[in-house]
Amino acid sequence: MKKVCLITSTRAEYGLLSPLMESIKSVRELQLQLIVTGMHLSPEFGLTYQEIIEDGYRIDEKIEILLSSDTPIGISKSMGLTLISFSETYQRLKPDLIVVLGDRYEIFAAVSAACITKIPVAHLHGGETTEGAFDEAFRHSITKMSYLHFTSTSEYRKRVIQLGEHPNRVFNVGAIGIENIKKLKLLSKKELEKDINFKFGERTILVTFHSVTLEENTSREQFENILDAFDEIDNLKIIFTKTNSDTDGRIINKMIDKYVRKNTEKAIGFTSMGQIRYLSTMQYVDAVVGNSSSGIIEAPTFKVPTVNIGDRQKGRIQAETVINCKPIKNDIIAVLKKALSDDYKEEIRYAKNPYGDGKVSDKIINVITEWSFKNIDLKKKFYNVTIY
Repeated sequence: MKKVCLITSTRAEYGLLSPLMESIKSVRELQLQLIVTGMHLSPEFGLTYQEIIEDGYRIDEKIEILLSSDTPIGISKSMGLTLISFSETYQRLKPDLIVVLGDRYEIFAAVSAACITKIPVAHLHGGETTEGAFDEAFRHSITKMSYLHFTSTSEYRKRVIQLGEHPNRVFNVGAIGIENIKKLKLLSKKELEKDINFKFGERTILVTFHSVTLEENTSREQFENILDAFDEIDNLKIIFTKTNSDTDGRIINKMIDKYVRKNTEKAIGFTSMGQIRYLSTMQYVDAVVGNSSSGIIEAPTFKVPTVNIGDRQKGRIQAETVINCKPIKNDIIAVLKKALSDDYKEEIRYAKNPYGDGKVSDKIINVITEWSFKNIDLKKKFYNVTIY
């Protein structure tokens, strides 16, 4: 049996990877290993590793790397601790292949350790662009340290090849988040309202806003503009999910707590909703608001409008359901009113999601099982793209 080791560091990432984990478990030739790290192990972010255990998965290693600071120095120290800890864990677990998703700093450090340890890496969601976040550089760096690549669109596949990766090792499989929407049994609206103890209103929005990490100290001002804009929309109810452990993320979380305390009738906040509650909520809201990738990738499948604020997701391929605006109060008000209008909802009624049909895990498993581990040569040659 070949040991396939998945790494997860956030609630969202685990939710995305869960169908792939199930698929790996079902293949006789493969043994699933699971390393849990980052926000999963932090009380501040909900100790979400417990959800993984409740879902019936065995955690092979828990690696605590979060420090009590979201400053550049604190995050850099977390990255250093991640690198040290993962190198030791790989020595113990001896995986044959490591699977990672995305672009976060702890994943970058974990993949760096794998590269030095000479363990091949399979990377999901490479080739994408998020011009407002330093995740952009981490993602492309992870691509260069990875051996197999599973992209979410054909355009992103071309970008991975442009980075010098051989086309034979780059596979366009679509976005794995859509698979959850297709496979999971989501809650009814009545079940959801009871579960989260919150009634949907005439207009209800789901809000996730992360700090724009390549900007300097903009979190407070931008989120204040967002909250002020909400107060200008009549009959609006708001479901907040809190930010990740990014630079200045705690500022946003504190502002969410303060706003919810002052507006208990119309707003509620969650450190972590879990995948089923989050997708169920997305299904029933009138708009997804903020700068989360879920508004770009998953929301279009539900035909739910997305108000994408600021530059964090700038550069991503977008469906017709996404409207972009600046993090300025009046712009947010205007775009949110458009997204909530009946005319716009009718306009996007037949919009297509460019991130695929959700049949992702089987495609990845087929590649992994058909790829001969004996033929893996980590001395990769740079694939030159001829430009005419």
